[in-house]
Amino acid sequence: MKSNLEKVTELIASVGAALLIAGYLRYSIQGELLLFSKILLIAGGVLLLGGIVLGFRKIVGFFSKRSSQLGTNTAVLTLAVLAILVVLNFVGYRHHKRFDLTSEKLYTLSDQTKKIVGGLKADVSVIRFSKTQDTGFNDLMTEYKNLSPHFKFQNVDPQEKPEVAKEYGATHIGDVVVASGEQREHVEQGYRGDISEEDITSAILKATRDKTKTVCFITGHGEKSVSDDGADGYKQVEDGLKKEGFAVDSVNLVTDNGVRPSCDVLVIAGPKQGFFAQETTMVGKFVDEGGKALIEVDPETDPKLDEVFQAWNTNVGKNVIVDASGVGRLFGAGPAVPLVVDYGESPITKNLQRGMTFFPLARTVSIADKGKTEPSTVELLKTSARSFTIPNLKQKEVRYDPKTDTMGPLSLGVAADRKSGDKDSRLVVIGNSAYATNQWIDLQHNGDLFFNAIDWLAQDENLISIRPKSQANRRVTLTKAQESALFWLDQIFLPGIVILSGFYIWWKRR
Repeated sequence: MKSNLEKVTELIASVGAALLIAGYLRYSIQGELLLFSKILLIAGGVLLLGGIVLGFRKIVGFFSKRSSQLGTNTAVLTLAVLAILVVLNFVGYRHHKRFDLTSEKLYTLSDQTKKIVGGLKADVSVIRFSKTQDTGFNDLMTEYKNLSPHFKFQNVDPQEKPEVAKEYGATHIGDVVVASGEQREHVEQGYRGDISEEDITSAILKATRDKTKTVCFITGHGEKSVSDDGADGYKQVEDGLKKEGFAVDSVNLVTDNGVRPSCDVLVIAGPKQGFFAQETTMVGKFVDEGGKALIEVDPETDPKLDEVFQAWNTNVGKNVIVDASGVGRLFGAGPAVPLVVDYGESPITKNLQRGMTFFPLARTVSIADKGKTEPSTVELLKTSARSFTIPNLKQKEVRYDPKTDTMGPLSLGVAADRKSGDKDSRLVVIGNSAYATNQWIDLQHNGDLFFNAIDWLAQDENLISIRPKSQANRRVTLTKAQESALFWLDQIFLPGIVILSGFYIWWKRR
């Protein structure tokens, strides 16, 4: 029989332990240490300590037994393992690290997002209006929050807080709004109703920009059209520019009597007919007086822009580049599609150094006089050593002729800049326009090259980077014969082998 002292000691220790547990649970639920929780923890600690002091002799006697010592060792080991797990979880929480094992790094934020969010100078809030939590979206927002202390995220139930929904202009369940100061940008959802990293970053760009810059595409000479969603159109270029916060416009130099004052960047995308002399003068005047322009010139065309090229120390060759390395065949491209993996030292190509770009039917574009220091010119794109030029595509047999052709590496793009008073004039010339068409822009870093060139011209260097990735299409298309063969193999042959093997083993052991 237990003495009265032993019973009192056990009661005191039990009540103390219960109060400690109750105080901790209350603190965990409330998220802060309130007065009543403090009282529970203090009272519980005092009672538990009192119980240990009063029953100290019995505790020592208990642990002196051999069976108790073995149990104690097990308990200590268990507590040690639990302590290690707690420490590891704590370190993992404080130093968040994820591993993205997908080949396209789909769950790793792009360089562009890291630059834009990491460089935020003002607070930006992303508010999602929904009654339920979206784990995937919350995880994405956590990645953003890790980039900058200026980034905030919250999930708001519009039915509980209709005033907040009204303040941000949310009208539907699932709306996501990006806010910075007085600026509000509604995130456009994809066709499946999902919201991607690209959508969020685009909205952040628009919400944090003081001024919307305009990219103007010249028309009237058979240039690529930003409204054309066919294989040879520039519709994806327009969509990409708008996602980066640019306005897109078209300009006809004749009807508009020159380049509009609202144009921050001028684009001439693969003209098929030549410019009138006065149009060439208009383009040259625009660039010389502090304007910025991207000129893309395809082979076997004469845009009549030599006056501009000469003024900017740029030589546009009258030739076609052939790539005999055979590397392009791995991507379904022939020798008429030069592959570029060698890039010049420029902000435009800084993040492309380990990437590839493809240029279907290109001509050389190089520095005319490398001894000149004005303007400051860089050759952006170099083909392989096994590439060479040919005069045109009319010849029946394509082969290198040392008398008329030039062996690689060959330059097919330049970037130049110079001061025009207190303004900075910039020009990029590329010997191909098809690389940025809807058909080619998603191949490797073709799109990054085009948008980086526009960002550099617009003096938005903080946008120059590698853009968000899209998931590769890994669907397998089978013929009827292959479907039939797979059916017989999967549904008949393999199950049949398993059944026969089982029957054979049973027969042998019978």
